Amino acid sequence: MVCQQQRKIIHVDMDAFFASVEQRDQPQLRLKPVVVGGLPTSRGVVAACSYEARQFGIHSAMPSSQAYRLCPHAIFVPPRIDAYREVSMLIRQIFWRFASAVEPLSLDEAYLDVSDSAMLEGGATRIAQAIKQAIFDKTRLTASAGVSYNKFLAKIASDMDKPNGLYVIKPEQGEGFVAGLNISKFYGVGPVTEGKMHRLGIKTGGDLRAFSRQELRYEFGKSADYFYNIARAIDLRPVRSNIERKSLGREVTFKSDVSDQQVLLEQIKSLSDEVWCGLQANKLQAKTVTLKVRYADFCLTTRARTQVSAIKDLASMQLILGGLLTRTDSARRAVRLIGVSASGLTLKEPQEAELRQLELF
Repeated sequence: MVCQQQRKIIHVDMDAFFASVEQRDQPQLRLKPVVVGGLPTSRGVVAACSYEARQFGIHSAMPSSQAYRLCPHAIFVPPRIDAYREVSMLIRQIFWRFASAVEPLSLDEAYLDVSDSAMLEGGATRIAQAIKQAIFDKTRLTASAGVSYNKFLAKIASDMDKPNGLYVIKPEQGEGFVAGLNISKFYGVGPVTEGKMHRLGIKTGGDLRAFSRQELRYEFGKSADYFYNIARAIDLRPVRSNIERKSLGREVTFKSDVSDQQVLLEQIKSLSDEVWCGLQANKLQAKTVTLKVRYADFCLTTRARTQVSAIKDLASMQLILGGLLTRTDSARRAVRLIGVSASGLTLKEPQEAELRQLELF
């Protein structure tokens, strides 16, 4: 196994992916504030937005009506998941030309291990530049990349110079970089954990490093070892191409608590779109779907339904999730976070046409 200091990890993250695809395919939208998601009149939510829209304070998971108030001249377009999935597949093909291992996180981001690559004399930074150029040549879309010696730093780096950025954190820079990093930038530190850390006086990686492993275990339980290591820029996780998934899910924390059931349903629809795309991309099928709801008082509830056979299509999944929402207290209690996951996963059986094609070989 390659040790931490020898690894060359790249994290690639497409820039405003859904919105960028829309701007590419509809030239009249270029350089305009574009919001992908529900219309303001439908009480939908923002699935993604262009950088022009972000300048007005618009962000994903925001109610579309609020986005409209922030920018009345924003252009709202419905999501086209099939189009985004098609582009994602092209991008993954590019990844495999350069990397020995690729670990997709979603349609628009992935980790790549180029430790053993002989391309471009094995230079990870030059390989990242080549990947970005290949993506642009193939899709006319830009990506940002982070290069470092572990996954944690590579992911942080990819967000440092967006859009169309390339940021490198060398081994000798890792500890110093983490020490000065605001705790809110740490991957794995959500709003609740961030608030607790602030109460403990932890605002930067340097503050976190001052806590012993025992102190962190007392405060954060099973997450303590992770926090102890990343405070020292240590992350030994390998890039894994073939992860045996037990579940696949997406969740979102709202900037402000949500009580409107229609907004929650629109967000569930958006999240289930992403989960379904993930299942399709990994050739998986699921028997169980789970809805996760965290209320404004931080109380958490989950509701799940398991089918006898695999869920057959996205519409069926969304119908189940709508029913699960009615079994929560979301109509009476404001919601802070909502999540969707699929489990009971098995590989999809090849379709008849695919079987015929395989027989030819």
